[in-house]
Amino acid sequence: MELNNSVTEFILFGLTQNVLKEKFMFVVFLFLYLATLLANLLIVMTIRCSQMLGGPMYFFLFYLSFADACLSTTTAPRLIIDAVSKKKVISYNECMAQIFASHFFGCMEIFVLVLMSFDRYVAICKPLRYMTIMSQRICGALLNLAWVGSCIHSLVQVFLVLKLPFCGPNVIDHYFCDIQPVLKLACMDTYVINLLIVFNSGVICMVSFIILIISYIPILHSLSNKNAEGRKKALSTCTSHFIVVILFFVPCIFTYARPPITFPVDKMVAVFYTIGTPLLNPMIYSLRSTDIKNAMRKLWCNKL
Repeated sequence: MELNNSVTEFILFGLTQNVLKEKFMFVVFLFLYLATLLANLLIVMTIRCSQMLGGPMYFFLFYLSFADACLSTTTAPRLIIDAVSKKKVISYNECMAQIFASHFFGCMEIFVLVLMSFDRYVAICKPLRYMTIMSQRICGALLNLAWVGSCIHSLVQVFLVLKLPFCGPNVIDHYFCDIQPVLKLACMDTYVINLLIVFNSGVICMVSFIILIISYIPILHSLSNKNAEGRKKALSTCTSHFIVVILFFVPCIFTYARPPITFPVDKMVAVFYTIGTPLLNPMIYSLRSTDIKNAMRKLWCNKL
């Protein structure tokens, strides 16, 4: 059967249709987006320029902040512009590109968080072999695998959508093109496609989250053998990572690891993990990490 794809553009419904609320949202989300870019780019530039932050943990934190900035950029600018636009139109090709980019950088963040957890496991449980296991070559190879895995995941998502016919209506009940809201507009039964998407996105979220939680069991057990100072430093780093994991994974699992059921809270949950979490991550790491705060103070105060 030949697919009838007569839709060339979509209309984004957005978060609200109230004009006053949209103006308020424009100011709020513009501020949040600029703060997200500033905070994450500050960490990126600090790690890049500082000689104090050369370890594997900061290598992965560099790419976590980079992924956060990019993830926010895939959704926030569209939300900000649409808040002051009368017609919230996005072309079919732009919609597919947004699906790819949001899933690519979201998946990249998941994999980087897993790598950061592995780094903490090796540092605390196998300290004598840490520099051998987490060498620059191995860290680079692990990161390349994360890039490739993210690309494969995103291509699969876009491929599943490209196979669908869209013949109207074309109003997406969301503020950006995400996979589930777009599937509702397809002119065919998407039950099997939904199962594949849950298997693709949901399994990645759930398996990664379970691995992360399990990794903390040997870490916490090993901390009992350390002195008070070493235990305090390790707990500080692990607590920051654990908070970031919870803030990102819980809304992602809620969104992607479930049947295609719509809840009124879905859009606000999406705002949290696409805009809120990328802003909170650098704040959590910079506020709880003495090394990052000292590196920022030394690097940027000297330049100013």
